[in-house]
Amino acid sequence: MQGEISAAAPIMTLKLSADDIYTKCQGSGDGSQDAQLKCVIVQLLVQDLEDEDCTGRIFLVYSAALVFFMQAGFAMICAGSVRRKNVGNSMLKNLLDACGAAIAYFCFGYAFAFGDGSNPNGFIGTTNFFLMDVDNYAFWMFEYAFSAASATIVAGTLAERCQMSAYLCYSLVLAGFVYPVVSHAIWSPHGFLTSNVQKENRLFDSGVVDFAGGGVVHLVGGCTALFATMILGPRRGRFHDDDGRKLERPRAFPGHSIALQMLGSFILWFGWYGFNSGSALIAPSSERGRLVALSAVNTTLSGGMAGLVALFLNLMILERRLGEPIFDLRMAMNGSLSGLVAITAGCGVVEPWAAMLIGGIAGVLYIGGSNLLLKLRLDDAVDAIPVHMVNGMWGMIAVGFLACPRHLNMAYGTEIEHVGWFYSLSRGSADARLLAAQIVGILFILAWCLAIMMPFFVWLDWKGWFRSDPLEEIVGLDTSYHGGLILMSGDDSVNPEYISQFKKQRTELRQRKGTARPVVIEDDDEESVDGRQSTTVGTSKD
Repeated sequence: MQGEISAAAPIMTLKLSADDIYTKCQGSGDGSQDAQLKCVIVQLLVQDLEDEDCTGRIFLVYSAALVFFMQAGFAMICAGSVRRKNVGNSMLKNLLDACGAAIAYFCFGYAFAFGDGSNPNGFIGTTNFFLMDVDNYAFWMFEYAFSAASATIVAGTLAERCQMSAYLCYSLVLAGFVYPVVSHAIWSPHGFLTSNVQKENRLFDSGVVDFAGGGVVHLVGGCTALFATMILGPRRGRFHDDDGRKLERPRAFPGHSIALQMLGSFILWFGWYGFNSGSALIAPSSERGRLVALSAVNTTLSGGMAGLVALFLNLMILERRLGEPIFDLRMAMNGSLSGLVAITAGCGVVEPWAAMLIGGIAGVLYIGGSNLLLKLRLDDAVDAIPVHMVNGMWGMIAVGFLACPRHLNMAYGTEIEHVGWFYSLSRGSADARLLAAQIVGILFILAWCLAIMMPFFVWLDWKGWFRSDPLEEIVGLDTSYHGGLILMSGDDSVNPEYISQFKKQRTELRQRKGTARPVVIEDDDEESVDGRQSTTVGTSKD
């Protein structure tokens, strides 16, 4: 839906004053009073449209800022979910998502997504590279924020074991190519899965309805995270002991700060209002104000219901298993995020009661998906796969069942024939074309990401660029990649012997690369186990 009015917004012109309008309309037409009055009305309507376009772009940029602020939420969740020795690395990867996505989306991502030109095709855009001939910068800013959000979903899943170079490469590929193709297929007016009512030969005469990106953003990021962790493997010690024997129960790696996780969850929820309600600003509707409000209400209800369901369902499971009830804050946080993901695809086309139903089922699916990952021995440090992939799919399917005719008509500004299946049953028709289109959209996203990202991750792993060295993982990626930040933080969770071995390994590596002489480095920030200043052996070039 998003691209249907993307580049078609009129170019702003200089506003006319009252005297200018009077002069322009004086003697217009046949010179009669009615003709002059008609001319004045037309001029005022034109200026009103120009004012509406200006206001719309301002609020669209504001919504883009809210979506971009979600990067801070992702960063806080990742930082709080990892061990202290990997905090700096996790934060930098989130920053690289924003930086890499900005360059990739400017150079070719936007062109692939919305560069239709004079000879458009349904699969990929072919014009507007480097923003050439693009006037609506507000729309570009909004879509860039979406591409960055899709890329950063994977950051938490791969935490504590992924190399820096591999992460930057993946981020560029996802934001610059994989995500834009999906965006073009579903949101471009000419995409082969679009629900644009003006396009002929839509899929099942309906097209895929993804109001704000439940499939385009969250399912793309979630399934990419799944493929990545399948190739990358679990964190060291998560499912196997040091001798490689399978553990009876997965070893828990609790994050170092539940407060950061909570802060990140609230930031994401706050940003979701820009994500969902902001999408209503670019819908082809004449009632965008009502659409914005409906999207905000549905977002709130779904997130709230999912959080409660996940919290109390997990409590009942633990009570049966352990004999005592435990209120798990992490389950409540991720449950709420699951509900927010699930409502994203249909926030502007379902009733509030349906949003609560979608959120309730999302909470159940999150608990089931999280437990299934453990049974399959797939390591996801922040549960991004059950939150974004599982509930991204559920949100798309929910639209096929629960899309309300009244809200569909309001969102698209015209009468929509194919609606949610439950509403079709109430009409006595059992029309499931919209549901079928939603399923096809899900299958396309999964197949496209599998075809591109899985070989890409396999290639990175084959080159040895994907997974960190075992010793780097043991001492922590902060020490390995960022100059010993973990030592300055005072974390004592790493055995000093491993740190000494790591320093020795790095020294030998530098010497093999041509370092001439060893030097003694006194580090005021590093302390040994007994509290005395440590002396490390480094190398320097002549």
